[in-house]
Amino acid sequence: MNHVQLTGGSLSPIVLFLQADIVVKAVMIGLVLASLWTWTIILGHALRMRRVAKGNAAFEKEFWKAADIDGFYERRGAEDLPSAKVLAAGIGEWRRSTGGDRIDREGTRSRLAVAMHAAVTDEVDALAARLNILATVGSVAPFVGLFGTVWGIMRSFGDIAGANNSSLAVVAPGIAEALFATALGLFAAIPAVIAYNRMSFGINRLEARLQRFADAFHGTLSRELEHEG
Repeated sequence: MNHVQLTGGSLSPIVLFLQADIVVKAVMIGLVLASLWTWTIILGHALRMRRVAKGNAAFEKEFWKAADIDGFYERRGAEDLPSAKVLAAGIGEWRRSTGGDRIDREGTRSRLAVAMHAAVTDEVDALAARLNILATVGSVAPFVGLFGTVWGIMRSFGDIAGANNSSLAVVAPGIAEALFATALGLFAAIPAVIAYNRMSFGINRLEARLQRFADAFHGTLSRELEHEG
C-alpha cells in the first residue's frame, strides 16, 4: 500500500484511519465502538443511580414517618425502587412467618434477615450488571490498541524493505497509524477504568444504605414480634 507523505496538517484521525490497512482499521473501529459502548453505559448508569438514590431517599423518609406500615406498603410497596424491594421482602416474610397459630420468634427473625439480605443482594447485582463490561474494556482495550501498533510497525518495516529506503517519508505513515491505534486503546480504556472505580464506589455506598434500611426495618419487626402471641 502506498502512503502519502504526512505533514503536520495531515495528522488527523480521519487521515490516519483512511491510510491504515484493513487490520489496523478493524482495530480502530473496534476501539471506537468499545468507547461509544463505554460512554453509553456510563451515562445510562449515572442517570439510573441518580434516580435510584433520589427515589430511595424519599421512600425511606416517608416510610419512617408512616404510622401504619401495612398501609404504607399497600400504597408504595410495589414501586420499582431497591428500598421498596427490601420492604416487600420483609413484609412478605413477616406475613408468612406470623400467619399461623404459633410463632417461632427466633426463626422468624432469622428468616426476616435472610429475606431482606437476599433482596439487597439482588438489587445490588441488578445495578452492577454492566460493571463487568467496563472492567473488560478497561483491561483489554490497551492490548487491542497495542496489537494495532505492532501490526502498523510491521507494515512500516515492510514498506522500508519494499522501497529500499528508510527515510522518514516511508516510515512515518505506518508509525503514525500504529501510535494512533495505541491512543484509541487508551481513549477507550481510561474512561472505562475511571468509571468502573467510581460506579463500584457508588454501588457499595448504595448497598451499605440498603443494608442499614434492612437492619432498621428488621429491628422494627423484631420489636413487633414481642407483642405477637
